[in-house]
Amino acid sequence: MRKASRLFEIIQILRLARQPVTAAMIAERLEVTIRSIYRDIAALQAMRVPIEGGRGIGYILRPGFDLPPLMFSIEEMEAIVLSLALLERTGDEELKQAAKRVSSKIAGAVPPPLRQTLDANALHAWGFAAPSAGTIDLALVRRAIRDEEKLDLSYRDEAGRTTQRIVRPIALIYYAESANIVAWCELRHAIRNFRSDRIEDCRATGLHFKGEGDRLRQIWVDGWETPAIGG
Repeated sequence: MRKASRLFEIIQILRLARQPVTAAMIAERLEVTIRSIYRDIAALQAMRVPIEGGRGIGYILRPGFDLPPLMFSIEEMEAIVLSLALLERTGDEELKQAAKRVSSKIAGAVPPPLRQTLDANALHAWGFAAPSAGTIDLALVRRAIRDEEKLDLSYRDEAGRTTQRIVRPIALIYYAESANIVAWCELRHAIRNFRSDRIEDCRATGLHFKGEGDRLRQIWVDGWETPAIGG
């Protein structure tokens, strides 16, 4: 996590806290060292953020300090609430945890009338949640798409045959029954969809296809109707 993001997270944690928060608690939540939190607190205090407290007793944010509010309409807040609820159905554990953090950040940043929309619990996404992806880490896939890094897949096709594939992932589609990785398959020299429930192993290769992602996505969009599954 970059330092700027970490400083913002610390302010958010202290804004939403009802009692002093120790550096150890903040460090555990942000997955950094306690020493890093002490340095960050000192940096925030140097920037005149009104944080009070000390080592061993915890920290509080003095009332009156506020970040610029996020300006959403009621309809926009309802869209956010429903979108976060839909993430609960993806089977992607990292995204589900991220959705909870987003909800917490928004609750701490928006004015009280809009916060009531978040707290009302009146909008729900119903239906069966997708099962966990099992042997595949969807967070690894999403990072590979962002970083344009090739993946090494052990993939079982519809007939039960397992093949080894080096793929260039370009998109991830969440369905009710599974997630599909859309990728350029170097074995087939074509765009293929790989069902997460048929992937027996997935590893990052350290090899990249920098600058090719947009071009491959355009190929996928142009032939969008029936991309082949595995094969």
